[in-house]
Amino acid sequence: NRMADASSDARNPRTRTRAIPAGLLSPSFTWAFVAASSAVFVLAAWRLNPLCFKLAPLALATILLYSYTKRFTTFSHLILGICLGIAPAAAWIGVRGRLDWPILVLTGAVTMWTAGFDIIYACQDFDFDRAERLYSLPSRIGIGPALWLARLLHGVMIALLVWLAVLLELGPLSLAGVALAAGLLTYEHSLVKAHDLSRVNAAFFTVNGFVSVLFFVFWAADVLYASRH
Repeated sequence: NRMADASSDARNPRTRTRAIPAGLLSPSFTWAFVAASSAVFVLAAWRLNPLCFKLAPLALATILLYSYTKRFTTFSHLILGICLGIAPAAAWIGVRGRLDWPILVLTGAVTMWTAGFDIIYACQDFDFDRAERLYSLPSRIGIGPALWLARLLHGVMIALLVWLAVLLELGPLSLAGVALAAGLLTYEHSLVKAHDLSRVNAAFFTVNGFVSVLFFVFWAADVLYASRH
């Protein structure tokens, strides 16, 4: 992602201090690191099970090609969501060797969550993206409508998590975790206004960090409690 965006990052005042445009990392080192990481990923998938190995090229292509999508589609935020949504599905396949319906629901929830907060983050580059003719959603439909779409995506995420709790027959602790996540996301959206983006970083980094940690703690506690009773 950093290599794909290196030239535009160098022109963007917000991102010109990133490692590659600032000269802290060379393109040759970065590409070598990408190649080595990709090779280790494919090797690990091969060692896990046949389905992991078969799906590894698709996962790798999605992750590597995402970086170029905002040059031609406003769906880049959803594609980033899929990149992160692959993670729980990959872990499930790695352990079980198959895909099951519940993990697809979780993948959908992660996709909606990521796309929503990536839209919020992209609002910071509204002027730059328009000048560069990039296809971030805020630059195409405006910051206000984009923020409303982010709220909708996060609403879908919460609905999918409730559905997942029902599918897995989990107890009240998991639903409490979903309720807390919904509350935190509501707070996240209250921090960002179309006319005031000064707290985007707090919404994007801090609040989302709490969402993921609390979700894990409550759902893990629910599973552990159920396994002992």
